[in-house]
Amino acid sequence: MSTAAVAPAQIGKSVVIKGELSGCEDLYVDGQVEGSIALTGNSLTVGPNGQVKASIDAKGVIVQGKLEGNIQASERVELRKSAVVTGDISTHRILIEEGAFLKGKVDIQGAQAK
Repeated sequence: MSTAAVAPAQIGKSVVIKGELSGCEDLYVDGQVEGSIALTGNSLTVGPNGQVKASIDAKGVIVQGKLEGNIQASERVELRKSAVVTGDISTHRILIEEGAFLKGKVDIQGAQAK
């Protein structure tokens, strides 16, 4: 098994997807997605041109563009300075850069006792 980093699957600027999106690899969205995105063990990145209207369930989420919908991340959410997010976020860790816009509530999940 190779330890080399695998490039994420990409949805380009001109691509529009409506429906359910699921997978077992990291995903980079720079186009438009409406519906739901399920990447339970992987990460989602919404690029600077990305426009997502979806409920999201992923390990990690990085937002640089527009996202409308709730985020459920098992590990971490990052809102970069160009991010515009409308919806609730539930995660263990969150990073919000200065300039990012968030309208919604943030629920930080505590670490589970082992």
